[in-house]
Amino acid sequence: MIDWEKADGELARLIAEESRRQGETIKLIASENYASEAVLQAMGCPVEVDGVVWDNHLNDKYAEGYPGHRHYGGCEVVDQIEQLAIDRAKALFGAEHVNVQPHSGTQTNLGVYAGLLSVGDKILGLDLSMGGHLSHGSRISLSGKLYQAAHYGVDRDTEEMDYDAIAKQAREFGPKMIVAGASAYSRFIDFPALRAIADEVGALLLVDMAHIAGLVAAGVHPSPVPYADAVTTTTHKTLRGPRGGMILCKAQYAKAIDRAIFPGTQGGPFMHVIAAKAVCMKEAASPAFQRYATQVVANAKVLASALEAKGMRIVSGGTDNHLMLVDVRPIGMTGAAAENLLARVSVTVNKNLLPYDPAPQAQTSGIRLGTPAVTTRGMGKAAVAEIADIIASTLASDGREDILDGLRARSLALCRRFPIPKDPLAVTFPAE
Repeated sequence: MIDWEKADGELARLIAEESRRQGETIKLIASENYASEAVLQAMGCPVEVDGVVWDNHLNDKYAEGYPGHRHYGGCEVVDQIEQLAIDRAKALFGAEHVNVQPHSGTQTNLGVYAGLLSVGDKILGLDLSMGGHLSHGSRISLSGKLYQAAHYGVDRDTEEMDYDAIAKQAREFGPKMIVAGASAYSRFIDFPALRAIADEVGALLLVDMAHIAGLVAAGVHPSPVPYADAVTTTTHKTLRGPRGGMILCKAQYAKAIDRAIFPGTQGGPFMHVIAAKAVCMKEAASPAFQRYATQVVANAKVLASALEAKGMRIVSGGTDNHLMLVDVRPIGMTGAAAENLLARVSVTVNKNLLPYDPAPQAQTSGIRLGTPAVTTRGMGKAAVAEIADIIASTLASDGREDILDGLRARSLALCRRFPIPKDPLAVTFPAE
């Protein structure tokens, strides 16, 4: 073991503090999860093989290019590692081609744009304020600066996507690419309907499944892969792998997208992260992961129903996936105030704009909640119902410290009952 007090005691104490904070916090941020010890070790910790402990030097290896076609020598082993990650991802999602090199979700989207579009082409994506993502053409993102972007929204009454309205907008706008997927949308997306719209207007279809990738892998959410020209994702959210990105696409677009990633938008790939992606794909193909993903969705439905029963308004009336938006206006709060108040009882959420939200982005009218992380810790429906009660009681507390003290103790008790596991695949869920 490294003597961290000698190597960098200041940093070591900060890492320890963050680990302690996460261990003692109910994490409901929909984009966060806990990777397994195997994933973490693949990124840089020593590994033991046949009784011999080897230092993990993948972090130290440059490998510009792709397996079999590198610009550096000494890549014969890392070629096999990257190909393993590719093959596992192709099998997991039924994809014709996979690129595992992108460093992040945003870079996957920029890579697809760069590979399949020309600067100035039109893209049509879900509006950021309606649950979309910055990289779907937001004017403050590079995607909105390089391409002519227009945005579709959700129906004001149902707060769900209106595919007839999207089709009408696509006919009028004439996009070269339609972008689907979301960071704050709780309902199934009709991928066949979007494919039909794209075909009608002669557009490519890109689906960003970063949030739902783990659910898709487990078969508890419809897959976009059969319908999209390209599918992008992160590998850390519901997929429960390392921080990073990945592109799946039809074989006909493979060369263009690969060239757009390297040398187009990235240099050397992170081989230690690609190794961890390979571990992640193997884990996601297991029956234990399928049980986990099933529980994620069940927990989200329980959380939404329990909050609704306590007087909270859930956007669109519920959830089909791992997340939900809660409208806090009926209780006289802003999303920012709710986020801060919940933090005082060791519950982390994020403020979030609601569809047609009149509040400024710094305040918002809602909060976004997700169940991937608490489910990884082994929490089932009863624990999630307890969390709902903690949330509702906190938001009704008027900030009274005596009440918050008791609620904080309840949060800590849950965290101690369900510690962060080193091997999430070994976690079992209570029969409820």
